[in-house]
Amino acid sequence: MLGIWALTLQSVQGALLVMINHGISTGALFFLAGMLYERRHSRLIDAFGGIAKVVPLLAAALTIVSLSSIGLPATNGFVGEFLVLLGAFRTYPRAAIVATTGVIVAAMYLLPALQRVIYNPLDKPENEKLADLTPREIAVLAPLLACIVWIGVYPAPILRRMEPAAKQLIQSVRLDAATFTATR
Repeated sequence: MLGIWALTLQSVQGALLVMINHGISTGALFFLAGMLYERRHSRLIDAFGGIAKVVPLLAAALTIVSLSSIGLPATNGFVGEFLVLLGAFRTYPRAAIVATTGVIVAAMYLLPALQRVIYNPLDKPENEKLADLTPREIAVLAPLLACIVWIGVYPAPILRRMEPAAKQLIQSVRLDAATFTATR
Protein backbone atom coordinates (compact mmCIF):
# COMPACT_ATOMS: atom_id res chain seq x y z
CA MET A 1 0.00 0.00 0.00
CA LEU A 2 2.86 2.36 0.77
CA GLY A 3 4.32 1.77 -2.69
CA ILE A 4 1.05 2.57 -4.44
CA TRP A 5 0.40 5.57 -2.19
CA ALA A 6 3.89 7.00 -2.84
CA LEU A 7 3.15 6.86 -6.57
CA THR A 8 6.72 6.79 -7.88
CA LEU A 9 7.82 4.35 -10.56
CA GLN A 10 10.09 2.51 -8.14
CA SER A 11 7.47 2.28 -5.41
CA VAL A 12 4.69 1.09 -7.73
CA GLN A 13 6.95 -1.51 -9.34
CA GLY A 14 8.05 -2.53 -5.85
CA ALA A 15 4.42 -2.90 -4.75
CA LEU A 16 3.64 -5.09 -7.74
CA LEU A 17 6.73 -7.18 -7.08
CA VAL A 18 5.82 -7.51 -3.40
CA MET A 19 2.46 -8.98 -4.43
CA ILE A 20 4.11 -11.48 -6.77
CA ASN A 21 6.72 -12.38 -4.18
CA HIS A 22 4.15 -12.72 -1.43
CA GLY A 23 2.35 -15.34 -3.51
CA ILE A 24 5.58 -17.26 -4.05
CA SER A 25 6.96 -17.08 -0.51
CA THR A 26 3.69 -17.48 1.36
CA GLY A 27 2.66 -20.34 -0.90
CA ALA A 28 5.96 -22.05 -0.16
CA LEU A 29 5.55 -21.43 3.58
CA PHE A 30 2.11 -23.01 3.52
CA PHE A 31 3.46 -26.02 1.61
CA LEU A 32 6.27 -26.41 4.15
CA ALA A 33 3.91 -26.01 7.12
CA GLY A 34 1.72 -28.71 5.60
CA MET A 35 4.72 -30.98 5.10
CA LEU A 36 5.72 -30.51 8.73
CA TYR A 37 2.16 -31.17 9.85
CA GLU A 38 2.02 -34.41 7.86
CA ARG A 39 5.15 -35.61 9.62
CA ARG A 40 4.14 -34.71 13.21
CA HIS A 41 0.40 -33.98 13.05
CA SER A 42 1.00 -30.84 15.06
CA ARG A 43 1.09 -27.17 14.23
CA LEU A 44 2.63 -26.15 17.55
CA ILE A 45 6.10 -24.65 17.44
CA ASP A 46 6.90 -26.40 20.71
CA ALA A 47 6.32 -29.80 19.08
CA PHE A 48 9.45 -29.29 17.00
CA GLY A 49 13.03 -28.25 17.69
CA GLY A 50 16.36 -29.28 16.29
CA ILE A 51 14.86 -31.01 13.29
CA ALA A 52 17.55 -29.64 10.94
CA LYS A 53 19.69 -32.59 11.96
CA VAL A 54 17.00 -35.06 10.91
CA VAL A 55 15.44 -33.32 7.90
CA PRO A 56 18.19 -31.15 6.39
CA LEU A 57 16.50 -30.57 3.00
CA LEU A 58 13.23 -29.50 4.60
CA ALA A 59 15.15 -27.30 7.05
CA ALA A 60 17.12 -25.66 4.22
CA ALA A 61 13.95 -24.99 2.21
CA LEU A 62 12.16 -23.56 5.24
CA THR A 63 15.14 -21.35 6.03
CA ILE A 64 15.39 -19.98 2.47
CA VAL A 65 11.66 -19.28 2.26
CA SER A 66 11.58 -17.67 5.71
CA LEU A 67 14.53 -15.43 4.88
CA SER A 68 12.77 -14.51 1.65
CA SER A 69 9.69 -13.52 3.64
CA ILE A 70 11.69 -11.09 5.76
CA GLY A 71 13.43 -9.61 2.73
CA LEU A 72 16.99 -10.91 2.95
CA PRO A 73 19.14 -9.57 0.08
CA ALA A 74 19.44 -11.97 -2.89
CA THR A 75 15.91 -13.22 -2.29
CA ASN A 76 12.73 -12.09 -3.99
CA GLY A 77 11.41 -10.45 -0.83
CA PHE A 78 14.27 -7.97 -0.71
CA VAL A 79 13.82 -6.52 -4.19
CA GLY A 80 10.17 -5.59 -3.81
CA GLU A 81 10.50 -4.21 -0.29
CA PHE A 82 13.62 -2.23 -1.20
CA LEU A 83 11.95 -0.66 -4.25
CA VAL A 84 8.88 0.30 -2.21
CA LEU A 85 10.97 1.85 0.55
CA LEU A 86 13.31 3.60 -1.88
CA GLY A 87 10.48 5.00 -4.00
CA ALA A 88 8.38 5.98 -0.98
CA PHE A 89 11.31 7.74 0.67
CA ARG A 90 11.29 10.25 -2.20
CA THR A 91 7.73 11.40 -1.55
CA TYR A 92 6.95 10.31 2.03
CA PRO A 93 10.21 9.87 3.95
CA ARG A 94 8.52 9.58 7.36
CA ALA A 95 6.20 6.84 6.16
CA ALA A 96 9.15 5.00 4.62
CA ILE A 97 11.01 5.13 7.93
CA VAL A 98 7.97 3.79 9.80
CA ALA A 99 7.59 1.01 7.21
CA THR A 100 11.24 0.10 7.64
CA THR A 101 10.53 -0.65 11.29
CA GLY A 102 7.86 -3.08 10.11
CA VAL A 103 10.53 -5.02 8.24
CA ILE A 104 12.55 -5.23 11.45
CA VAL A 105 9.53 -6.38 13.48
CA ALA A 106 8.80 -9.10 10.92
CA ALA A 107 12.35 -10.39 11.29
CA MET A 108 12.02 -10.29 15.08
CA TYR A 109 8.95 -12.51 14.80
CA LEU A 110 10.04 -14.96 12.13
CA LEU A 111 13.68 -15.65 13.01
CA PRO A 112 13.04 -16.85 16.59
CA ALA A 113 10.21 -19.07 15.35
CA LEU A 114 12.51 -20.53 12.72
CA GLN A 115 15.18 -21.16 15.34
CA ARG A 116 12.71 -22.88 17.68
CA VAL A 117 11.39 -25.18 14.96
CA ILE A 118 14.63 -26.07 13.21
CA TYR A 119 17.81 -25.09 14.98
CA ASN A 120 17.25 -25.60 18.69
CA PRO A 121 18.52 -28.83 20.28
CA LEU A 122 16.75 -31.99 19.13
CA ASP A 123 15.01 -32.68 22.43
CA LYS A 124 11.88 -34.60 21.43
CA PRO A 125 12.28 -38.32 20.70
CA GLU A 126 9.34 -38.28 18.26
CA ASN A 127 11.31 -35.88 16.02
CA GLU A 128 14.31 -38.19 15.70
CA LYS A 129 12.70 -40.31 12.99
CA LEU A 130 11.07 -37.66 10.81
CA ALA A 131 11.35 -38.24 7.07
CA ASP A 132 13.11 -35.66 4.92
CA LEU A 133 11.60 -34.28 1.72
CA THR A 134 10.33 -36.84 -0.76
CA PRO A 135 11.00 -36.48 -4.50
CA ARG A 136 7.41 -35.28 -4.97
CA GLU A 137 7.83 -32.61 -2.30
CA ILE A 138 11.11 -31.51 -3.86
CA ALA A 139 9.33 -31.24 -7.22
CA VAL A 140 6.74 -28.95 -5.61
CA LEU A 141 9.27 -26.76 -3.79
CA ALA A 142 12.03 -26.55 -6.42
CA PRO A 143 10.22 -24.11 -8.75
CA LEU A 144 9.27 -21.87 -5.82
CA LEU A 145 12.83 -21.85 -4.48
CA ALA A 146 14.15 -21.16 -7.97
CA CYS A 147 11.80 -18.18 -8.31
CA ILE A 148 12.86 -16.87 -4.88
CA VAL A 149 16.51 -16.86 -5.92
CA TRP A 150 15.98 -15.82 -9.55
CA ILE A 151 13.84 -12.78 -8.70
CA GLY A 152 16.20 -11.90 -5.85
CA VAL A 153 19.30 -12.00 -8.04
CA TYR A 154 17.94 -10.90 -11.43
CA PRO A 155 14.58 -9.06 -11.24
CA ALA A 156 15.23 -7.00 -14.40
CA PRO A 157 13.02 -9.03 -16.79
CA ILE A 158 10.02 -8.74 -14.49
CA LEU A 159 10.61 -5.06 -13.80
CA ARG A 160 10.97 -4.29 -17.53
CA ARG A 161 7.73 -6.14 -18.24
CA MET A 162 5.74 -4.23 -15.62
CA GLU A 163 7.28 -0.79 -16.25
CA PRO A 164 4.82 0.37 -18.97
CA ALA A 165 1.80 -0.59 -16.86
CA ALA A 166 3.27 1.08 -13.77
CA LYS A 167 3.96 4.28 -15.73
CA GLN A 168 0.43 4.23 -17.14
CA LEU A 169 -1.05 3.79 -13.66
CA ILE A 170 0.97 6.70 -12.28
CA GLN A 171 0.01 8.95 -15.20
CA SER A 172 -3.66 7.99 -14.92
CA VAL A 173 -3.83 8.62 -11.17
CA ARG A 174 -2.04 11.96 -11.48
CA LEU A 175 -4.35 13.00 -14.34
CA ASP A 176 -7.43 11.99 -12.32
CA ALA A 177 -6.11 13.84 -9.26
CA ALA A 178 -5.47 16.97 -11.34
CA THR A 179 -8.94 16.78 -12.89
CA PHE A 180 -10.52 16.29 -9.45
CA THR A 181 -8.62 19.24 -8.03
CA ALA A 182 -9.54 21.47 -10.98
CA THR A 183 -13.27 20.71 -10.67
CA ARG A 184 -13.43 21.56 -6.97
